Amino acid sequence: MTEKRGEGAPQAAPEVGKTGRRARIMETALRDAHQSLIATRMSTKDMIPVLEQMDEVGYWALEMWGGATFDSCMRFLNEDPWERLRIIRSRIKNTKLQMLLRGQNLVGYRHYADDAVREFVKRAVGNGIDIIRVFDALNDLRNMEVAADQVKREGAHLQLCISYTLSPVHTLEAFAEMALKMAGMGADSIAIKDMAGLLNPVDCVRLVRAIRARTDLPIQLHSHYTSGLASMTYYAGLEAGADIVDTAISPFSMGTSQPPTESLVAALAGGGLDTGISLDKLVPVEEYFKTLRDKYKDLLPDIGGVDINILRYQIPGGMYSNLVNQLKEQKALDKLEDVMNEIPVVRKAMGYPPLVTPTSQIVGTQATLNVLTGQRWKVIPKEVKQYFLGYYGTAPAPLDPEVQKLAIGDEEPITCRPGEKIPAEMEEARKAADAWALQPEDALTWIMFPQVAKDFLPRKYARLTHRDVGFDDFVEGAAYPV
Repeated sequence: MTEKRGEGAPQAAPEVGKTGRRARIMETALRDAHQSLIATRMSTKDMIPVLEQMDEVGYWALEMWGGATFDSCMRFLNEDPWERLRIIRSRIKNTKLQMLLRGQNLVGYRHYADDAVREFVKRAVGNGIDIIRVFDALNDLRNMEVAADQVKREGAHLQLCISYTLSPVHTLEAFAEMALKMAGMGADSIAIKDMAGLLNPVDCVRLVRAIRARTDLPIQLHSHYTSGLASMTYYAGLEAGADIVDTAISPFSMGTSQPPTESLVAALAGGGLDTGISLDKLVPVEEYFKTLRDKYKDLLPDIGGVDINILRYQIPGGMYSNLVNQLKEQKALDKLEDVMNEIPVVRKAMGYPPLVTPTSQIVGTQATLNVLTGQRWKVIPKEVKQYFLGYYGTAPAPLDPEVQKLAIGDEEPITCRPGEKIPAEMEEARKAADAWALQPEDALTWIMFPQVAKDFLPRKYARLTHRDVGFDDFVEGAAYPV
């Protein structure tokens, strides 16, 4: 395994979670900001020129890996995501690097075997990740267990994550109890992941205080600006006792991204929550990302400032836009209001799952089918059946027994941790990828994205074995030409 720490590695960040300490900022421009605004199309070559300036700002951490970046690197940019991580790590000497991990889903779209989960965490930390944020779409802590255990074994910072949502069962008490259990799992910090931008300032204060009453672990707030609430929510949450907030440098902020970094830094300056970050150090970072925003302007979404549909329907912006596109393809956009009204019905029958990948797609697809067929549950996709069989985990609330019967018939749902049902995968993947593997991590790439890997790995292998390509070639974009 690649050694992560050595001379010049990031030092321990200032303590948080204690009264009188500064508010901290995690910058999302290298991951979630461009995932939210330009479909994760920012290349490693685009990032390199600004990395050393970002390293001097004084951020708590830089989020730069995980989520959709892994798939997009190969599928759209012809880049190796592992090489991206190593390149960024080589240039970031003072700041911690953070990634987003979907628990047993890793960075893919299904549950993977325990041996694959453990190997992925080992390789992520070994290649340079300091902090791993682990979440599960159902808030089923069992789906976080293996990843969490391996993060602790690797000596990295384990941040366990609450997927925030609204429903009769998602109460302050439920979230606070979840945070307490996360502390018992070895969490070094707790994140509140508001993927839809639904958390308002009043509820944020109540939520932070409820969690703080159960644990003194640092609390980190993550929200999206889509509804227009996020900056106010951050300020209220910090005042209530949160320690860290996720922001994006202004050219890649707001809209479906996070609140602007500079604005939060300015808002807190001079008070008890002063971040200690100088706006002067943010200026060159802002100026560089402004040029990238112009480069990618054709990909930027136009939501008209604030998308009021987020507050009306209480669903993530990405889910709403995907449903609009699906209905357009079916020439049924006139059914949008009906689908929006059907989502709460489907969600209740499915035990009120938080709407985040992959549950947002599962619920949205079923609601659309219910409307387009004119009959509820007439057509039930495979993913919905798997959900009712328990293969995604335990729903937050009891499932509707009649709907479950329609979905699975006489099949018996599983009650164990879903990962226990998946046989070991690493040995077979190593054999499958062996012809093209240039690094141990290629087997993991093969497991998570087999169709993409079958195209990408041979191209990379051919390029790197037919001439002497070095590190600088990759930096200049020569090693992986589109």
